[in-house]
Amino acid sequence: MNKELSELDRRLLNDFQQDFPLSPTPYADIARDLGVTEAEVLARLAALRNDGTVSRVGAVVRPNTIGVSTLAAMAVPPERLESVAALVSGYTEVNHNYEREHRLNLWFVATAPDAARLQAVLDEIAVRTGHEVLSFPLVEDYHIDLGFDLRI
Repeated sequence: MNKELSELDRRLLNDFQQDFPLSPTPYADIARDLGVTEAEVLARLAALRNDGTVSRVGAVVRPNTIGVSTLAAMAVPPERLESVAALVSGYTEVNHNYEREHRLNLWFVATAPDAARLQAVLDEIAVRTGHEVLSFPLVEDYHIDLGFDLRI
């Protein structure tokens, strides 16, 4: 993201990271709270997804309660990191990925309806990139607040 967020974009992204309305009309509820139309909320979210500001809008559920998930890591040469990360992010099963300062420098969370599909995705990523994908399934559950305050 290389652009300055408008006040509407900032509020849309900040105020509803948590406390997303659980109703039959969540986008209308958000629009009412922000003083804009539902169509404007949907248009701004689409624009933010299209320009890469956000990768997805959706629920986050406790791991392995709906389907299966794993934390995965790869050792990717620095000159290939961006292209491999883009390929990994292209999978709908991948929630997000990030770089770490370590030999295992690309980490991501992958989810799937079942263990067979999850393994197939990890195997396909390994074949397509030429780099091993290590899977670190959840052993102990920790709650991490993934919200980011955009009012700073």
